[in-house]
Amino acid sequence: MAITGEKGNISIHTENIFPIIKKFLYSDHEIFLRELVSNAVDASQKIKRLSSLGEFNGELGDLKVTVTLDEAAKTITVSDQGIGMTAEEIKKYINQIAFSGATEFVEKYKDKGQDAQIIGNFGLGFYSAFMVAEKVEIITKSYQEGAEPARWVSEGTTEFEITTADKQERGTDIILHIAEDSKEFLDKFRIQSILNKYGKFLPVPIEFDGKVINETAPLWTKSPADLKDEDYLKFYKELYPMSEDPLFWIHLNVDYPFNLTGILYFPKVKNELHLHKDKIQLYSRQVFITDEVKDVVPEFLMLLHGVIDSPDIPLNVSRSFLQADANVKKINTHITKKVGDKLHELFKNDRKGFEDKFDHIGLFIKYGMITDDKFYDKAKDFCLLKNTEGQFFTFNEYREHVQANQTDKDDSVTFLYTNDPGKQDRYIQSAKKRVYDVLKLDGVLDSHFISALERKLEKTNLKRVDADTIDKLIDKGIINESVLSEDEKKSLKETFEATLNNKNLNIAVESLPVDELPVVITLPEFMRRMKEMSANGGMAMFGEMPVTYNVAINANHSLINRILKEQDETEKTRLIRQSYDLALLSQNMLSGAELTAFIHRTLDLTK
Repeated sequence: MAITGEKGNISIHTENIFPIIKKFLYSDHEIFLRELVSNAVDASQKIKRLSSLGEFNGELGDLKVTVTLDEAAKTITVSDQGIGMTAEEIKKYINQIAFSGATEFVEKYKDKGQDAQIIGNFGLGFYSAFMVAEKVEIITKSYQEGAEPARWVSEGTTEFEITTADKQERGTDIILHIAEDSKEFLDKFRIQSILNKYGKFLPVPIEFDGKVINETAPLWTKSPADLKDEDYLKFYKELYPMSEDPLFWIHLNVDYPFNLTGILYFPKVKNELHLHKDKIQLYSRQVFITDEVKDVVPEFLMLLHGVIDSPDIPLNVSRSFLQADANVKKINTHITKKVGDKLHELFKNDRKGFEDKFDHIGLFIKYGMITDDKFYDKAKDFCLLKNTEGQFFTFNEYREHVQANQTDKDDSVTFLYTNDPGKQDRYIQSAKKRVYDVLKLDGVLDSHFISALERKLEKTNLKRVDADTIDKLIDKGIINESVLSEDEKKSLKETFEATLNNKNLNIAVESLPVDELPVVITLPEFMRRMKEMSANGGMAMFGEMPVTYNVAINANHSLINRILKEQDETEKTRLIRQSYDLALLSQNMLSGAELTAFIHRTLDLTK
């Protein structure tokens, strides 16, 4: 049909009002280039598909997409040698906004073999151009034999013009005349950065400034059987050039009940949660969408790095945000399962290697066990506990290791732990004298992990090694004999209370081993946990409550016996202060003027 020249109005559907598309549909104006390049890729994929089906017998030629910047003319042009359009198709796909050419194409050819990666909503994507352009031209020639080239032009209103065009080759040129308020996009480096961000892995070559900027067959599209470790490490360096090599990786390749490919890397992570989040890139048929993948990937795996690509992840119409959908939940569940299976496989096949990596991967595992009960059930068989000697145990192994010596009078096993081996060394050494084992739980998530273990493990208590006197940490119902009478104990308690004069101290005289300190000060496990939760932003009411410490006077220590017999009240007070400050020092609670006074008293004792 000859093109005689035509003017008209773009057909606006009520749900897709043009000004909304132009101004508000896309939150980030740079998206225009992603959409136009994606459309050009679609057109290239379509002609390739038609050729494979025998419905196009001409030469395919070079199917690259070219982006051209003309700073003098203030234009950006996106060109392809794809399927092209007739004037009638322009009216159908461009003027009737929201009619998706890609959708119609896939529907037409869905029963003729594998889908050829058709990306998206051409009509809507095209109109993103008007966020940055005051005028847009389409010059196109359809692949159909005898098709007449056509030119479409609009200046950002509902008015358009279609005329014949001078174009010899099959394909489409989209020419954007950049508006005054969008001159930032007339910068070569700006265009380069946008193409690198969104088009780095598009399946058709993208040429800009004389060179191809993309890898058309990225690693995740290949078969794992064809790849070596060095391939995965090289790709990781491409994604994260400043990062250390990852610990290991998982190659995802699922085609039922949804399509999902990708590579997830386990980076080296210790106690820096916030530095490692939001590093997974989400693609849809090799088009970069976002690195906000919290709905696709479970929270605890947000620490992973890598790429996920799925055409089945539902996006809103601008492809900027994920939408709630059953497929998202299925993909989330599948990724969790794959990660769990991979960790279990590593544990079974190379226990020593797994232990060597555990300081890093333990963060992922504990995060998952805290936040996901199903993952806890899977991970409880390979999650490891590490003691202060550097030995690793599964939960069951550790229970067997300590239950003979660390079972209390109620038949509950007590796991002792330290969250700061340096500061709590005296308490650790005291425990070791009783042949008690002490776990090292000093990670950023371990306070929450401890609570999870207490909920899940039957007849098991976890107590910090400095939470009580050694005999009360694991109460076996054995009462130590005291060298003091009840009257002497009462006198001691009253003397200490009067001297220390602190209503937040719960003072008691106890029969402790002779090798314990003369005075032991502890913060009860319950109170300490409430204090930690308050510090972390939860249980705020406990942050306002006064902290009450337990002060145990060791009735069997020689210094306490000396205090009891001391007749000089000044000397008695000095010895009480010295023994109490020593207890504070052992808990890293002595500072300032009190620490200075303690040092002076200690020096006086040497004179």
